[in-house]
Amino acid sequence: MLKIRSQSKTQTILSSLWHYRGFMLGSVKREFQARYRNSMLGAVWMVLNPLAMIVVYTVIFSQLMHARLPNASSQFAYGIYLCAGLLTWGFFTETVSRMQNVFLENGNMIKKLNFPRICLPIITVMNAGVNFSIIFGLFLGFLLISGNFPGWAFLGVLPLLLIQILFSIGLGIVLGVLNVFFRDIGQLFGIVLQFWFWFTPIVYTVTTLPAGVQGLLKFNPMTALMVAYQGIFVSGAWPHWSDLWVVTLLSVALCIFGLQLFRRHAGEMVDEL
Repeated sequence: MLKIRSQSKTQTILSSLWHYRGFMLGSVKREFQARYRNSMLGAVWMVLNPLAMIVVYTVIFSQLMHARLPNASSQFAYGIYLCAGLLTWGFFTETVSRMQNVFLENGNMIKKLNFPRICLPIITVMNAGVNFSIIFGLFLGFLLISGNFPGWAFLGVLPLLLIQILFSIGLGIVLGVLNVFFRDIGQLFGIVLQFWFWFTPIVYTVTTLPAGVQGLLKFNPMTALMVAYQGIFVSGAWPHWSDLWVVTLLSVALCIFGLQLFRRHAGEMVDEL
């Protein structure tokens, strides 16, 4: 009975999202256009800014920090390692940071318009996905030009991104709902993200840390994802799927909990806003 009820709720949510797909796509388009409406170069900045970042990380940092990856064959190894972590981490932080404020920022819309509120987190993910796609596409272009494309192992990025997006959505919805009732959540999570970044192997490798600290990193759900991304782009190695089951289960559990929390407090949120 519970299984049938759960399936029914899931089907209702998916049906609502599909019915309002035009609304969500239109919102993404409007935000993209509004971001560069009064800029002379317009959307060109979407290319110039990440391109400058990739050049700095892959060319300059690779020359300065090559010793950090002594076993890597490519001269751009450290820069690729850095970009693989920073770009995907940036996608994660942009998604979660924006989702924690999505109900507060759209309070007037929630009060005045009748639409499924769950559309708002999905719109946030789509907006972050557009930005990430442009930056990531430039990174892939660099890998192709420099002869460092990982080959068939690149397909392993797709399930990794799916797991990361599920994790981001679940965590983001939970934070977004809580932030409506406890406004300090947004400020606190900003501080948490700073520590979380340095507790994730992005600018350093796991092997450079003491054994005791390496053990602690296993409790960080983003560690397995970052190591898998970096393994693909630096070594052309497929992810160790057995290392990802914990973060996968956590991502699904967070999504389920987040949706239940949202459905339970949706009415109260309108009063708070």
